[in-house]
Amino acid sequence: MNQQNLFVKGNEALARGAMAAGMDCYFGYPITPQNDIPEFLSIEMPKAGKQFLQAESEVAAINMVLGACATGKLSMTSSSSPGVSLMQEGISYLAGAQLPGVIVNVSRGGPGIGDLGASQSDYFQATRGGGHGDYRTLVIAPSTAQESFDMAIEAFRLAFKYRNPVLMLTDAIIGHVKESIVAYTPEPIDTKAGDWCLGFDRDAKGRHLHSQCLTKHQPLAPHTILLKEKYEKMQEEVLFEEYLTDDADFVVVAYGSIARVLKNTIDNLRNAGHKIGLFRPITLYPFPSSALQKLATGNRRFMTIEQNLGQMVEDVRLAIAGTSESAFYGQLPGTIANPDDFYLPVLDTYKGEQ
Repeated sequence: MNQQNLFVKGNEALARGAMAAGMDCYFGYPITPQNDIPEFLSIEMPKAGKQFLQAESEVAAINMVLGACATGKLSMTSSSSPGVSLMQEGISYLAGAQLPGVIVNVSRGGPGIGDLGASQSDYFQATRGGGHGDYRTLVIAPSTAQESFDMAIEAFRLAFKYRNPVLMLTDAIIGHVKESIVAYTPEPIDTKAGDWCLGFDRDAKGRHLHSQCLTKHQPLAPHTILLKEKYEKMQEEVLFEEYLTDDADFVVVAYGSIARVLKNTIDNLRNAGHKIGLFRPITLYPFPSSALQKLATGNRRFMTIEQNLGQMVEDVRLAIAGTSESAFYGQLPGTIANPDDFYLPVLDTYKGEQ
Protein backbone atom coordinates (compact mmCIF):
# COMPACT_ATOMS: atom_id res chain seq x y z
CA MET A 1 0.00 0.00 0.00
CA ASN A 2 1.57 3.28 -1.14
CA GLN A 3 1.74 5.93 1.58
CA GLN A 4 2.51 9.64 1.57
CA ASN A 5 2.89 12.04 4.50
CA LEU A 6 1.12 15.34 3.81
CA PHE A 7 0.32 18.57 5.66
CA VAL A 8 -3.10 19.66 4.39
CA LYS A 9 -6.45 21.17 5.33
CA GLY A 10 -9.26 18.86 6.33
CA ASN A 11 -11.20 19.73 3.18
CA GLU A 12 -8.25 18.78 0.98
CA ALA A 13 -7.73 15.59 2.99
CA LEU A 14 -11.35 14.64 2.31
CA ALA A 15 -10.96 15.37 -1.40
CA ARG A 16 -7.77 13.30 -1.52
CA GLY A 17 -9.55 10.43 0.24
CA ALA A 18 -12.34 10.50 -2.33
CA MET A 19 -9.80 10.34 -5.15
CA ALA A 20 -7.94 7.53 -3.41
CA ALA A 21 -11.22 5.62 -3.26
CA GLY A 22 -11.39 5.83 -7.06
CA MET A 23 -13.93 8.61 -7.48
CA ASP A 24 -14.87 8.84 -11.17
CA CYS A 25 -16.70 12.16 -11.16
CA TYR A 26 -17.40 15.17 -9.00
CA PHE A 27 -20.17 17.73 -9.45
CA GLY A 28 -20.48 20.80 -7.25
CA TYR A 29 -21.24 24.47 -6.85
CA PRO A 30 -19.20 27.01 -4.83
CA ILE A 31 -20.17 27.89 -1.27
CA THR A 32 -18.08 28.70 1.80
CA PRO A 33 -16.63 26.91 3.82
CA GLN A 34 -16.37 23.89 1.51
CA ASN A 35 -14.73 25.60 -1.46
CA ASP A 36 -11.34 23.97 -0.88
CA ILE A 37 -12.86 20.67 -2.01
CA PRO A 38 -13.93 21.67 -5.54
CA GLU A 39 -10.89 23.94 -5.87
CA PHE A 40 -8.56 20.99 -5.27
CA LEU A 41 -10.59 18.57 -7.37
CA SER A 42 -10.87 21.00 -10.30
CA ILE A 43 -7.09 20.67 -10.67
CA GLU A 44 -6.48 17.05 -9.69
CA MET A 45 -9.46 15.23 -11.24
CA PRO A 46 -8.61 16.15 -14.87
CA LYS A 47 -4.97 15.20 -14.23
CA ALA A 48 -6.18 11.74 -13.23
CA GLY A 49 -8.43 11.43 -16.29
CA LYS A 50 -11.55 11.83 -14.17
CA GLN A 51 -14.54 14.13 -14.57
CA PHE A 52 -14.91 17.44 -12.72
CA LEU A 53 -17.82 19.75 -13.47
CA GLN A 54 -18.92 22.95 -11.76
CA ALA A 55 -22.68 22.83 -12.03
CA GLU A 56 -24.93 25.84 -12.40
CA SER A 57 -26.53 25.20 -9.01
CA GLU A 58 -26.69 22.75 -6.12
CA VAL A 59 -29.90 21.32 -7.58
CA ALA A 60 -28.10 20.58 -10.83
CA ALA A 61 -25.11 19.10 -9.01
CA ILE A 62 -27.10 16.52 -7.04
CA ASN A 63 -29.02 15.45 -10.14
CA MET A 64 -25.75 15.03 -12.02
CA VAL A 65 -24.61 12.81 -9.17
CA LEU A 66 -27.83 10.83 -9.54
CA GLY A 67 -27.21 10.30 -13.27
CA ALA A 68 -23.59 9.27 -12.80
CA CYS A 69 -24.47 6.90 -9.93
CA ALA A 70 -27.09 5.22 -12.10
CA THR A 71 -24.28 4.12 -14.43
CA GLY A 72 -22.27 2.64 -11.55
CA LYS A 73 -19.72 5.46 -11.34
CA LEU A 74 -18.20 6.58 -8.04
CA SER A 75 -19.73 10.04 -7.83
CA MET A 76 -19.65 12.77 -5.18
CA THR A 77 -20.83 16.29 -4.50
CA SER A 78 -20.05 18.65 -1.66
CA SER A 79 -21.65 21.79 -0.30
CA SER A 80 -22.37 23.68 2.91
CA SER A 81 -25.62 23.85 4.88
CA PRO A 82 -28.01 25.95 2.70
CA GLY A 83 -26.56 24.31 -0.40
CA VAL A 84 -27.30 20.86 1.00
CA SER A 85 -30.85 22.04 1.74
CA LEU A 86 -31.28 22.61 -1.99
CA MET A 87 -30.08 19.05 -2.67
CA GLN A 88 -32.67 17.30 -0.50
CA GLU A 89 -35.05 16.27 -3.27
CA GLY A 90 -32.19 14.73 -5.23
CA ILE A 91 -30.92 12.89 -2.13
CA SER A 92 -34.42 11.48 -1.60
CA TYR A 93 -34.43 10.28 -5.23
CA LEU A 94 -30.99 8.69 -4.79
CA ALA A 95 -32.26 6.76 -1.75
CA GLY A 96 -35.49 5.74 -3.47
CA ALA A 97 -33.69 4.53 -6.59
CA GLN A 98 -31.03 2.81 -4.43
CA LEU A 99 -28.09 4.65 -5.97
CA PRO A 100 -24.69 4.91 -4.24
CA GLY A 101 -23.79 8.61 -4.14
CA VAL A 102 -21.62 10.45 -1.59
CA ILE A 103 -22.66 13.88 -0.32
CA VAL A 104 -20.38 16.06 1.82
CA ASN A 105 -21.74 18.82 4.06
CA VAL A 106 -19.08 21.15 5.47
CA SER A 107 -21.66 22.77 7.68
CA ARG A 108 -21.99 26.42 8.64
CA GLY A 109 -24.33 28.51 10.76
CA GLY A 110 -28.04 28.83 10.07
CA PRO A 111 -31.01 28.83 9.68
CA GLY A 112 -31.30 30.65 6.40
CA ILE A 113 -28.05 32.08 5.09
CA GLY A 114 -26.69 32.26 8.64
CA ASP A 115 -22.94 32.89 8.68
CA LEU A 116 -19.72 31.24 7.51
CA GLY A 117 -18.58 30.02 10.92
CA ALA A 118 -18.57 26.52 12.34
CA SER A 119 -21.85 24.95 13.40
CA GLN A 120 -23.38 21.56 14.17
CA SER A 121 -26.91 22.74 13.43
CA ASP A 122 -27.41 20.31 10.53
CA TYR A 123 -27.60 17.18 12.70
CA PHE A 124 -31.37 16.86 12.33
CA GLN A 125 -31.21 17.42 8.57
CA ALA A 126 -28.49 14.81 8.17
CA THR A 127 -29.90 12.08 10.41
CA ARG A 128 -33.62 12.51 9.78
CA GLY A 129 -33.42 12.37 6.00
CA GLY A 130 -33.99 16.01 5.16
CA GLY A 131 -36.10 15.28 2.08
CA HIS A 132 -39.47 13.64 1.58
CA GLY A 133 -40.47 10.02 2.08
CA ASP A 134 -39.33 7.09 4.22
CA TYR A 135 -35.59 6.92 3.68
CA ARG A 136 -32.30 7.16 5.55
CA THR A 137 -28.76 8.07 4.62
CA LEU A 138 -25.72 6.70 6.38
CA VAL A 139 -24.06 9.65 8.14
CA ILE A 140 -20.36 9.75 9.06
CA ALA A 141 -18.85 12.55 11.17
CA PRO A 142 -15.03 12.82 11.16
CA SER A 143 -13.20 14.97 13.70
CA THR A 144 -9.72 15.25 12.14
CA ALA A 145 -8.13 15.70 8.73
CA GLN A 146 -6.93 12.09 8.83
CA GLU A 147 -10.44 10.85 9.53
CA SER A 148 -11.71 13.05 6.70
CA PHE A 149 -9.37 11.16 4.35
CA ASP A 150 -10.18 7.74 5.79
CA MET A 151 -13.93 8.24 5.95
CA ALA A 152 -14.19 9.52 2.40
CA ILE A 153 -12.98 6.07 1.38
CA GLU A 154 -15.36 4.43 3.84
CA ALA A 155 -18.25 6.53 2.51
CA PHE A 156 -17.81 5.14 -1.00
CA ARG A 157 -17.44 1.60 0.35
CA LEU A 158 -20.68 1.86 2.31
CA ALA A 159 -22.51 3.59 -0.53
CA PHE A 160 -21.86 0.66 -2.85
CA LYS A 161 -22.32 -1.99 -0.15
CA TYR A 162 -25.85 -0.78 0.52
CA ARG A 163 -26.62 0.99 -2.78
CA ASN A 164 -27.55 4.03 -0.76
CA PRO A 165 -26.41 7.65 -0.47
CA VAL A 166 -23.88 8.34 2.28
CA LEU A 167 -23.50 11.76 3.89
CA MET A 168 -20.26 13.02 5.41
CA LEU A 169 -20.96 15.74 7.99
CA THR A 170 -18.01 17.98 8.82
CA ASP A 171 -17.80 21.72 9.58
CA ALA A 172 -15.72 24.84 9.07
CA ILE A 173 -13.26 23.88 11.81
CA ILE A 174 -12.58 20.36 10.52
CA GLY A 175 -12.52 21.57 6.94
CA HIS A 176 -10.03 24.38 7.56
CA VAL A 177 -7.73 22.86 10.18
CA LYS A 178 -4.34 22.07 8.68
CA GLU A 179 -2.50 19.04 10.02
CA SER A 180 -0.47 16.01 9.06
CA ILE A 181 -2.13 13.03 7.43
CA VAL A 182 -0.97 9.77 5.93
CA ALA A 183 -2.48 9.42 2.47
CA TYR A 184 -2.61 5.91 1.04
CA THR A 185 -4.06 3.81 -1.73
CA PRO A 186 -6.79 1.55 -0.31
CA GLU A 187 -8.15 -1.71 -1.62
CA PRO A 188 -10.42 -1.06 -4.63
CA ILE A 189 -14.06 -0.34 -3.81
CA ASP A 190 -16.29 -3.31 -4.58
CA THR A 191 -18.86 -1.60 -6.78
CA LYS A 192 -20.85 -4.72 -7.71
CA ALA A 193 -22.26 -2.51 -10.43
CA GLY A 194 -22.74 -5.09 -13.15
CA ASP A 195 -26.12 -6.41 -12.02
CA TRP A 196 -27.95 -3.10 -11.60
CA CYS A 197 -26.28 -0.15 -13.29
CA LEU A 198 -27.31 1.40 -16.56
CA GLY A 199 -25.10 0.67 -19.55
CA PHE A 200 -24.83 0.96 -23.30
CA ASP A 201 -25.50 -2.71 -24.05
CA ARG A 202 -29.27 -2.91 -24.43
CA ASP A 203 -29.19 -6.66 -23.93
CA ALA A 204 -27.31 -6.54 -20.62
CA LYS A 205 -29.78 -7.98 -18.14
CA GLY A 206 -32.53 -5.79 -19.54
CA ARG A 207 -31.93 -3.06 -16.97
CA HIS A 208 -32.06 0.41 -18.49
CA LEU A 209 -34.40 2.29 -16.19
CA HIS A 210 -34.12 3.66 -12.67
CA SER A 211 -37.52 5.03 -11.81
CA GLN A 212 -39.13 6.45 -8.70
CA CYS A 213 -42.52 6.89 -10.39
CA LEU A 214 -44.00 3.76 -8.82
CA THR A 215 -47.29 2.71 -10.39
CA LYS A 216 -49.47 -0.37 -10.29
CA HIS A 217 -46.64 -2.18 -12.09
CA GLN A 218 -44.15 -1.11 -9.42
CA PRO A 219 -46.09 -0.90 -6.14
CA LEU A 220 -44.67 1.35 -3.43
CA ALA A 221 -45.37 -0.86 -0.40
CA PRO A 222 -42.99 -3.75 -1.29
CA HIS A 223 -40.34 -1.21 -2.29
CA THR A 224 -40.66 0.55 1.06
CA ILE A 225 -40.31 -2.77 2.90
CA LEU A 226 -37.17 -3.54 0.89
CA LEU A 227 -35.68 -0.20 1.91
CA LYS A 228 -36.64 -0.76 5.55
CA GLU A 229 -34.86 -4.12 5.60
CA LYS A 230 -31.77 -2.48 4.14
CA TYR A 231 -31.77 0.24 6.80
CA GLU A 232 -31.98 -2.43 9.47
CA LYS A 233 -28.85 -4.09 8.05
CA MET A 234 -27.07 -0.74 8.16
CA GLN A 235 -27.15 -0.90 11.96
CA GLU A 236 -24.11 -3.19 11.71
CA GLU A 237 -22.01 -0.23 10.54
CA VAL A 238 -22.08 1.70 13.82
CA LEU A 239 -18.80 3.45 14.74
CA PHE A 240 -17.87 5.30 17.92
CA GLU A 241 -14.91 6.22 20.12
CA GLU A 242 -14.64 6.02 23.90
CA TYR A 243 -12.06 8.23 25.61
CA LEU A 244 -11.21 7.61 29.28
CA THR A 245 -14.60 6.02 29.99
CA ASP A 246 -13.42 2.85 31.77
CA ASP A 247 -13.38 4.39 35.25
CA ALA A 248 -15.51 7.44 34.49
CA ASP A 249 -18.59 8.16 36.57
CA PHE A 250 -19.54 11.06 34.28
CA VAL A 251 -19.48 10.89 30.47
CA VAL A 252 -19.61 13.76 28.01
CA VAL A 253 -21.13 12.94 24.60
CA ALA A 254 -20.05 14.98 21.58
CA TYR A 255 -19.15 14.52 17.92
CA GLY A 256 -16.98 16.10 15.26
CA SER A 257 -14.93 19.20 16.04
CA ILE A 258 -16.55 19.74 19.46
CA ALA A 259 -15.53 16.24 20.56
CA ARG A 260 -12.00 16.98 19.44
CA VAL A 261 -11.86 20.14 21.57
CA LEU A 262 -13.43 18.34 24.53
CA LYS A 263 -10.62 15.79 24.71
CA ASN A 264 -8.37 18.58 25.94
CA THR A 265 -11.03 19.78 28.37
CA ILE A 266 -11.36 16.29 29.80
CA ASP A 267 -7.59 15.90 30.09
CA ASN A 268 -7.54 19.10 32.16
CA LEU A 269 -10.42 17.88 34.35
CA ARG A 270 -8.71 14.53 34.80
CA ASN A 271 -5.56 16.32 35.93
CA ALA A 272 -7.72 18.05 38.53
CA GLY A 273 -8.85 14.63 39.83
CA HIS A 274 -12.27 14.29 38.21
CA LYS A 275 -13.28 10.95 36.68
CA ILE A 276 -14.81 12.22 33.46
CA GLY A 277 -14.75 10.52 30.04
CA LEU A 278 -15.86 11.20 26.49
CA PHE A 279 -18.12 9.22 24.15
CA ARG A 280 -17.89 10.25 20.49
CA PRO A 281 -20.39 8.95 17.92
CA ILE A 282 -18.63 8.61 14.57
CA THR A 283 -21.65 7.31 12.70
CA LEU A 284 -24.56 9.61 13.45
CA TYR A 285 -26.79 7.21 11.52
CA PRO A 286 -26.73 4.48 12.60
CA PHE A 287 -26.43 6.07 16.03
CA PRO A 288 -24.43 4.03 18.60
CA SER A 289 -27.38 3.64 20.97
CA SER A 290 -26.42 0.18 22.27
CA ALA A 291 -22.93 1.32 23.24
CA LEU A 292 -24.40 4.28 25.13
CA GLN A 293 -26.91 2.01 26.86
CA LYS A 294 -24.03 -0.17 28.02
CA LEU A 295 -22.16 2.86 29.36
CA ALA A 296 -25.25 4.06 31.18
CA THR A 297 -25.11 1.12 33.60
CA GLY A 298 -23.19 1.61 36.82
CA ASN A 299 -24.83 4.89 37.82
CA ARG A 300 -22.97 6.96 35.24
CA ARG A 301 -24.33 10.39 34.47
CA PHE A 302 -24.14 12.08 31.07
CA MET A 303 -23.81 15.48 29.48
CA THR A 304 -24.22 16.20 25.78
CA ILE A 305 -22.35 19.11 24.22
CA GLU A 306 -23.02 20.34 20.69
CA GLN A 307 -22.49 23.51 18.69
CA ASN A 308 -26.22 24.12 18.35
CA LEU A 309 -29.30 24.60 20.49
CA GLY A 310 -29.79 20.88 21.12
CA GLN A 311 -30.17 18.18 18.47
CA MET A 312 -28.06 15.05 19.03
CA VAL A 313 -29.02 15.25 22.71
CA GLU A 314 -32.42 13.82 21.73
CA ASP A 315 -30.75 10.63 20.45
CA VAL A 316 -28.56 10.45 23.55
CA ARG A 317 -31.55 10.72 25.86
CA LEU A 318 -33.46 8.09 23.89
CA ALA A 319 -30.49 5.73 24.11
CA ILE A 320 -30.11 5.96 27.90
CA ALA A 321 -33.78 6.44 28.81
CA GLY A 322 -34.79 4.51 31.90
CA THR A 323 -31.18 4.12 33.03
CA SER A 324 -29.70 7.59 33.20
CA GLU A 325 -30.21 11.17 32.05
CA SER A 326 -28.21 13.67 30.02
CA ALA A 327 -27.72 17.34 30.70
CA PHE A 328 -27.11 19.61 27.71
CA TYR A 329 -24.76 22.48 26.93
CA GLY A 330 -24.85 24.28 23.61
CA GLN A 331 -21.88 26.15 22.17
CA LEU A 332 -23.29 28.94 20.03
CA PRO A 333 -22.87 28.43 16.27
CA GLY A 334 -20.44 30.72 14.46
CA THR A 335 -17.86 30.70 17.25
CA ILE A 336 -14.59 28.79 17.53
CA ALA A 337 -14.57 26.61 20.63
CA ASN A 338 -11.55 26.10 22.86
CA PRO A 339 -11.07 23.74 25.83
CA ASP A 340 -11.57 26.52 28.39
CA ASP A 341 -15.08 27.19 27.06
CA PHE A 342 -16.23 23.82 28.36
CA TYR A 343 -14.24 23.43 31.57
CA LEU A 344 -16.66 25.15 33.97
CA PRO A 345 -19.90 23.97 32.28
CA VAL A 346 -18.70 20.36 32.51
CA LEU A 347 -17.33 20.74 36.02
CA ASP A 348 -20.49 22.44 37.33
CA THR A 349 -22.71 19.74 35.85
CA TYR A 350 -20.40 17.03 37.18
CA LYS A 351 -20.70 18.50 40.65
CA GLY A 352 -24.46 18.75 40.30
CA GLU A 353 -24.62 22.54 40.34
CA GLN A 354 -26.73 22.67 37.16
